[in-house]
Amino acid sequence: MIVGKQKQHDRSAILVTGAMGQIGFELVRTMQNIGKVIALDRAAFDLCQPDQICAVIRTIKPVIIINAAAYTDVNAAENNPDLAMQINAQALSVLVDEAKRVRASIIHYSTDYVFNGKKDLPYTEEDKADPINFYGVSKLAGEQVISSAGGHHIILRTSWVYGMRGKNFLLKILRLGKEQDTIKVVSDQIGSPTWSNTVATMTTHIVVQALHARDIRQWWQENSGIYHLTAAGSTSWYGFAKAIFDMIAIGSVPTIIPTLTSEFPAQVERPTNSCLSNDKLERVFCLRPPRWDQALKVFLRFCRKYKISYYNNP
Repeated sequence: MIVGKQKQHDRSAILVTGAMGQIGFELVRTMQNIGKVIALDRAAFDLCQPDQICAVIRTIKPVIIINAAAYTDVNAAENNPDLAMQINAQALSVLVDEAKRVRASIIHYSTDYVFNGKKDLPYTEEDKADPINFYGVSKLAGEQVISSAGGHHIILRTSWVYGMRGKNFLLKILRLGKEQDTIKVVSDQIGSPTWSNTVATMTTHIVVQALHARDIRQWWQENSGIYHLTAAGSTSWYGFAKAIFDMIAIGSVPTIIPTLTSEFPAQVERPTNSCLSNDKLERVFCLRPPRWDQALKVFLRFCRKYKISYYNNP
């Protein structure tokens, strides 16, 4: 559990769940100057424990709840659909009810996996959702729980998130690079690799806009809805992997071989096109995320500067 400087019953408190996850951990860093942030990990705020959800929200009485907790293991969701649905959707019913009780607004994270990936252009918020795996089904169900409740909410769909924590493509490809001279990487799936810090920074800007609004409730009424939030630009998994090793440029690097999805036996079908349009985010909040390759360069430079190993991540 990570707790910022605040009074427990302060109505300007902001509750962040999933504090030890990729986005939650970065939120603790990007929101530290806001001051009144209470960030809780799974031990203190478990979405599988409805009574705990109720008790925490009623005690803290936050003005905003940022839900960065989720069941994110795509493969495991196929084998554990009940658990995925419980965490990604059913628990949100309790969260929404308690938010209404204390008049808190909600910011929640969703995914490109709510789409089938067959569109040729980046997906917009108006495109019809059509998930092709159970992880996507559970995340879409969570969106519907929050949207149908009618409370103040912002749902931020992101994709291809990476960082120093958890399980993500960047950490996996770096580990493989230490173990193998040659790595085959899928080249016919495209998306926008998005640093978790980018998501947290954009979220923080949105929170600041809300808190500084002349009428915060009117602000939420006007801006509630679904938004896409990813890095700008796009590449394939192959392009992402090649950029990672090109930017590291230290020691020997593996040879990256472009490979078709059909050559990989997959337990779960994944979208071919995971690109999301940020146009609405920019139009409504005047926020423009950085290009994926620029953010990747900053991330790797940050790790080198502070001697952070992305090989031995927490």
